[in-house]
Amino acid sequence: MEQVLSPILLEGEFSKDRIDQLNDRFETSDPGTILRWVDNTFGTDAALGTGFGSSGVFLIDQIQKYQLNIPIFYLDTQLLFDTTYELRDTIEQKYGISIYRVSAGMSFREQAIRYGEELWKTNPNHCCYLRKVRPLRNYLSDKKAWITGIRRSQSKERKQARIIEWNEEHEVIKVNPVADWTGEKIWDHIHHLDLPYNPMHDEGYPSIGCIPCTQPTGDAKESDSRTGRWNGKGKTECGIHLPIQDFETNKEH
Repeated sequence: MEQVLSPILLEGEFSKDRIDQLNDRFETSDPGTILRWVDNTFGTDAALGTGFGSSGVFLIDQIQKYQLNIPIFYLDTQLLFDTTYELRDTIEQKYGISIYRVSAGMSFREQAIRYGEELWKTNPNHCCYLRKVRPLRNYLSDKKAWITGIRRSQSKERKQARIIEWNEEHEVIKVNPVADWTGEKIWDHIHHLDLPYNPMHDEGYPSIGCIPCTQPTGDAKESDSRTGRWNGKGKTECGIHLPIQDFETNKEH
């Protein structure tokens, strides 16, 4: 997919050529090296977003290992599994950190009044927009870089992910330190480092999101680790890694 850059970036430090150079530099670099570059370049103007999946757990450990000043946040849809919240607590206690909670600021009662009951069934894209995409946009509005745990092996939508990208939707540099890693490699590191992880992965859940939209598949380490999400809805992405306009349907004005 061709990368679109804003005029500011085309004229500034992160021109298209500069981003291409950074990708050439970091394509074979380890995630710790990439994260240290982010820390040196952006400091607290960068942030790691995590859903507490395997990649996120590993990246959190890398940030702590190198004592980086990168904030960590998660999107709380208020529909997460208890095991997800428990893992958050475990990670905070293990490293002595606070992980920032980003939420929609809309109760389910208010959502039901405006858009109908169980929006995740009737219009899952808009539910994702209200509870994940829009809150992320608000949070990133004063950030310069957004770090993610996406990997090319996860799905067809992610197979073109680069280590360093310009994200037009949020006007930030998007950094994917483990884009070239496989799920097997991530899990090898998690087990080798004895890192905490969601026990649902051992129960056949490769990808764990909101309760109504997550099902087990029987193999938590299969190559397409987005399987099990939004079963029967024809989607594998909540929208935060896709163009926002694709998820803004029926948005209030």
